[in-house]
Amino acid sequence: METLVQVAQLLLALSILVGIHEGGHMVAAKMFGMKVEKFFIGFPPTLFSFKKGETEYGLGAIPLGGFVKISGMIDESMDKEQMAQPPQPWEFRSKPAWQRLIVMLGGIIVNVVAGVIAMIILTYNVGDEYIPSSYVKENGVQAFKYGEQFGFQNGDKILNINGEDYERFSDVTDPAIFLDSDAYYTVERNGQQVKITVPDGALDLMSKEKTFKQEFLYPRAKFQVAYPEDPEYLATSNAKKVGIFDGDIITKVGDTPAGYMDQFKSTLGAYAGSVASLEVLRGNETLTFEVPVNKDTTIGFLMASQIPVERNEYSFGEATAKGTSDAFNLVIVNARAMGKMFSGDLSARSLSGPIGIVNLFPKAWDWNQFWYTTAFISMILAFMNLLPIPALDGGHVMFLLYEMISGKAPSDKFLENAQKVGMIILLALMVFVFGNDILKLFGI
Repeated sequence: METLVQVAQLLLALSILVGIHEGGHMVAAKMFGMKVEKFFIGFPPTLFSFKKGETEYGLGAIPLGGFVKISGMIDESMDKEQMAQPPQPWEFRSKPAWQRLIVMLGGIIVNVVAGVIAMIILTYNVGDEYIPSSYVKENGVQAFKYGEQFGFQNGDKILNINGEDYERFSDVTDPAIFLDSDAYYTVERNGQQVKITVPDGALDLMSKEKTFKQEFLYPRAKFQVAYPEDPEYLATSNAKKVGIFDGDIITKVGDTPAGYMDQFKSTLGAYAGSVASLEVLRGNETLTFEVPVNKDTTIGFLMASQIPVERNEYSFGEATAKGTSDAFNLVIVNARAMGKMFSGDLSARSLSGPIGIVNLFPKAWDWNQFWYTTAFISMILAFMNLLPIPALDGGHVMFLLYEMISGKAPSDKFLENAQKVGMIILLALMVFVFGNDILKLFGI
């Protein structure tokens, strides 16, 4: 069921983004008097269509893209019969190069505008919540599987990242860190400063392992005793029986400090099946309790995390600046990652297709997260479409810029062949990313 919810969100997001992208091309074309023959969301076979004016509007059965057919344009339709006829005044090829350039940039522009607007609205309406760095600097982190691989230990207090101060714990796992050469963290460990260098292949690891963030680092959690409103649970709770109250703070197990969740769990484990002496802080009073420990190392209470969460709210002006900055930062990080890929510093295995993108969406429907992910995809689609690959908008833009600079347009034959090459490249890329996604599903 969770996967179906994620797939539904992906299909809805793609339908919206493809619609506005192709709509950007269509509106620009009509604005300059070009004839738009077809506007489709999804690829054939056709589910339904209708004609209004000169344009046929429709929905295809394969919801992984869409297209707009502009008369007199060499595109994926490869309509050679039409291109063999004399140019007509309403055709794409008859218009000035600058108008054709705007038409080709129309889809990219509306994707950028949509992504930025979505980020601004989310920033204004939702604001953001974060764990302040001051808590991490005071209490340290808990290192999980990948954190230990990097060289972190429980209790390490992260002082700075690449020698720079940071505001939020989320900055610790910012992908931009792993794009920097010789990236490092400075931590305080047992009163000494230690430099932890980000290992080679960290970006590959982060992109390949979808649980990386959950299994990397998290602020070391202080906790309070909490009991559920469950009479059966309370009746069997050893902690409740000996007089430990809701809201009490456990500071020691025996003589060992145990004020953090990880400390308490690991220390209490040594007392399984016996009795542990717990030092408890209740208000300003320190108390001691002798508590029987079950063989499964439990004593019958829940640990309520005391990690503070701060919230920022933004005026519309502040949200506009921050939302715009955040939207373009998404593109910058991905552009840098692609540069790393071309240089060989990042494996092409990090590329994901539709199956991988599904995991960006939450498993339960959350409109705020849906729109954030949709904005992210919109910005990435704009960036990818601008790449100078024939068959993409960026390929058309490249040839139009050549025409505007040189004063001479490439021949129709050249453009047809370039389109074929571009389609082969895109097909090969599609096969590669689908294969990548499938291999990742099997942990390969």
